[in-house]
Amino acid sequence: MTQIHNNAALIIIDVQTGLDEYAYYGGNRNNLDAEAHMASLLQAWRETDRPVFHVKHNSTEPKSPLRSGQPGNAIKPEVAPQGNEPIIEKNVNSAFIGTDLEQRLRDAGISQLVIVGLTTNHCVSSTTRMAGNYGFETVLVGDATAAFDRDGFDGAHFSAQMIHDTTLATLNGEFATVLNTKDVLENL
Repeated sequence: MTQIHNNAALIIIDVQTGLDEYAYYGGNRNNLDAEAHMASLLQAWRETDRPVFHVKHNSTEPKSPLRSGQPGNAIKPEVAPQGNEPIIEKNVNSAFIGTDLEQRLRDAGISQLVIVGLTTNHCVSSTTRMAGNYGFETVLVGDATAAFDRDGFDGAHFSAQMIHDTTLATLNGEFATVLNTKDVLENL
């Protein structure tokens, strides 16, 4: 089992109110308990004085609920930053592109990341892949992320659960170790 370091950073990606607008993002969503799992992890990180980084997507798409200045751009209350927890703002999928996240982690001597957030196959996947490529020991918490239904280029329909499960499978063992919330909490 993966031991969680004393200075492992919890990276909470794009848990914003606009993602509740399911129709905009493709319809049905899986894992409606994801935010509750994220909140449990966040509480444990705060209780053990581990570092937390909040990532917020500022969409450049005119109709996106995540566009800056829109109500949907707000971070959901259950995982809202407290005190001096930094907010990393981005406008692309990876939390490492166009931000100082990597430098902040390196400056703090952090080598292990625990990643949660929305959505599994977009910003969570992009950030997880880059974290692995940058050499961070990366844990992705599978039940603390979620996906939406998607239609393929040929019109085939893929359920949110299939998208979620397939994304986790492609990341596990190559870019990250995928665990569930219970496993992470037991190894703090």
